[in-house]
Amino acid sequence: MRSPLRLSIVIAIAAVTVTACASVPPPPPPPPTGPAGPTGVVLRDWRAIITSADRDRYRRRAAAWTLALQQVARQPGSGDLDSLGDLIRPDAVRRSVTPPAGDYRCRTVKLGSQGGAAGLGYVVYGWYDCRLEQTDRGLKFSKLTGSQRPAGLLFPENDSRMVMLGSMSLASEPPANSYGQRPDRDLVAVLERIGERRWRLVIPWPQNESNLDLIELVPN
Repeated sequence: MRSPLRLSIVIAIAAVTVTACASVPPPPPPPPTGPAGPTGVVLRDWRAIITSADRDRYRRRAAAWTLALQQVARQPGSGDLDSLGDLIRPDAVRRSVTPPAGDYRCRTVKLGSQGGAAGLGYVVYGWYDCRLEQTDRGLKFSKLTGSQRPAGLLFPENDSRMVMLGSMSLASEPPANSYGQRPDRDLVAVLERIGERRWRLVIPWPQNESNLDLIELVPN
């Protein structure tokens, strides 16, 4: 029997996803510099840094939401789907997105399957440690534990969205900090605030396994 959350996903897939994501225009040509960060340092604009592959993923994130939620609604999964609430609602975005630096507890939710109907529709993982730190290049996200550890810089975009360009380190590798140098490890993500003290990173079309990854962030 479908859970109440699955039923709401079935109803909301088309309308909510289009409203939340598809109306965002393609990124304009890059300006020479970006806005000033919290420390007054002028940050680079992400449009001047993003690779063509990640620009395509960014532009098609509405399609990633739609396909992933369709698979969530019709395929079995692992973990407590009903515990996620606004985390998997595309329209649950609030203003004043910039999070404070510090230590966070995080969890990853993988939605959809690159294996199609043969794969799991979702996987809800447990909580782990992550961090947001202010650097001279801007705010940096890092997953501190686990076998897959994304990290990247967050770039201001508007009052409700930041863009993260990052890369993935695996197993015992050192922390990832090489965006653009290893295409097979690169990722683009959108940071959104979805609650009073709750954020998510939305990663469309990850390199492996799922069609949309969500990382929930809650300050310690």
